Amino acid sequence: MSNPLLEVRDLDIRFRVDRNLPPFRAVNGISFDIPADSTVALVGESGSGKSVSAMSILGLLPENAIVAPESRVLYRPAGEGAGRDLLRAGAADMQAIRGKDISVIFQEPMTSLNPVFTVGEQIAEVLRLHMGLGLRQAQARAEALLHEVGIPDPKLRVNSYPHEMSGGQQQRVMIAMAIACEPKLLIADEPTTALDVTIQKQILDLIAALQQRHRMSVLFITHDLGVVGDIADRVVVMQDGEIREQGSVDAIFREPRHPYTKALLACRPRLDRRPRRLPVIDDFLKGEARVELGERPRGTSPEDEIILEVRNLDKTFFLKEGLFRKRAVPAVKGVSFRLPKGKTLGLVGESGSGKTTVGLTVMRLHEATGGEVLFEGRDLLALSDREMMAYRRRIQIIFQNPYASLNPRFTIGQILLEPMRIHGIGKDDRERVDMVLQLLRRVGLPDASFHKYPHEFSGGQRQRIAIARCLTMKPDVLICDESVSALDVSVQAQVLNLLQDLQDEYGLSYIFISHDLAVVKYISDRVMVMNEGRVVEMADSDEIYRHPQQEYTRRLLASIPQGLQRAKEME
Repeated sequence: MSNPLLEVRDLDIRFRVDRNLPPFRAVNGISFDIPADSTVALVGESGSGKSVSAMSILGLLPENAIVAPESRVLYRPAGEGAGRDLLRAGAADMQAIRGKDISVIFQEPMTSLNPVFTVGEQIAEVLRLHMGLGLRQAQARAEALLHEVGIPDPKLRVNSYPHEMSGGQQQRVMIAMAIACEPKLLIADEPTTALDVTIQKQILDLIAALQQRHRMSVLFITHDLGVVGDIADRVVVMQDGEIREQGSVDAIFREPRHPYTKALLACRPRLDRRPRRLPVIDDFLKGEARVELGERPRGTSPEDEIILEVRNLDKTFFLKEGLFRKRAVPAVKGVSFRLPKGKTLGLVGESGSGKTTVGLTVMRLHEATGGEVLFEGRDLLALSDREMMAYRRRIQIIFQNPYASLNPRFTIGQILLEPMRIHGIGKDDRERVDMVLQLLRRVGLPDASFHKYPHEFSGGQRQRIAIARCLTMKPDVLICDESVSALDVSVQAQVLNLLQDLQDEYGLSYIFISHDLAVVKYISDRVMVMNEGRVVEMADSDEIYRHPQQEYTRRLLASIPQGLQRAKEME
């Protein structure tokens, strides 16, 4: 039997973060293999050490990294022999290997692509550096690569700049660059996390097809086991810098042995059931996990009290073209819906469908170009700024990136107190501080959080702080704009449980905007599907998933990772 293409042995990585403190251990003596012509998934939450482990293969660790002397990363391009230890390769050797033998696709293509060069020039640079091609040959090969990764009209698009392409197209360009020299190993670091479900499926299918066509190995890094089931042959599950479990995909999905693996599979919302609460990681690690027999009822009825009604909402953006001309770009076209009190309306659709613009226009963060937004019978679009102030308190929004929406110079206490002072909530600061501390406890954060800054919290904790800030206003309607999309699946489950608890306790109404159809089905009573600014279909959540009426909706549902369905087999 031939040796694996890549063999990781006793990999131990620490980071020196402070001269007065011992180094922080990020990876703790892990070992795994990547066989030739196969896909291995490295799975774990943020901070598990999976990306650090992958970057060590290419020698891309930061200067403060300390790799233990016993660590080995043995690379065998021919499959035989002792192999070359990449951890001890010189700078010139690693430069020759990167991009040619081993290449990488990063999570965020816009930060990886150079904005001042065309995509064709960037692909050609790889070919000229590693393959020795001339300018004309490299340009022709760049066009062929864009065609191979599914970019339409590659002869034209080869001269495009990154900002002129969609997120999915940018990721395809990154893949074209990564496979340009036909590498033996492709490292894909969370390549689909920020993409729509349909684009995600296209990228997964593309990577799988390229892996088969080029007979290369793939190390696929992700936090979502549902995605793993669609693409991988083997799975390595990491937590806190250690490997908890590894084996074939079928073995891991059918009979997960470690509680952490079971938790990763169970805490992801599924399409076949809707438990009253999603299990979380701690439930499994403490041995307290149980199957929720009760299903949470969802749906709407004609008797429901309507708190918000949107009629024929239009929003058009005007972009400058030259000195005097403007081009109209319709973003929302005649959207109408009703939001019952204490219920959740899910908005789904691909990027550019207009779903986020609807949410921002309802709040008048964008000014509508037509239509009505009736809140308890009053048209918010017809109110003056002074009149609207009172209603802004009652309609709040939670954004996707909590770190970008929290002022890094303010403590959490200042962040939560500020809107209460502006809107005159509480008779004095002492009462407001008491209210803030109660809210922090309500969202699962200790009182000590009051004096800390946003950077001292994890992504899930920052999202809880963003939710607490909204709750300071005692709102009636919360607009959740991709508010759980960037979170690990376990943290996502915690936030979804929190949102549901708050709805049960306070009777909140949610507009839940997301491209994650499994999450939308779990939390929504009614689902509205949007495409190109229009409402394509709207129905109660169970009905729209069982019997979609429109082809666009069926295509969205078909794009849900099928690996999620394998979780049924473990029950």
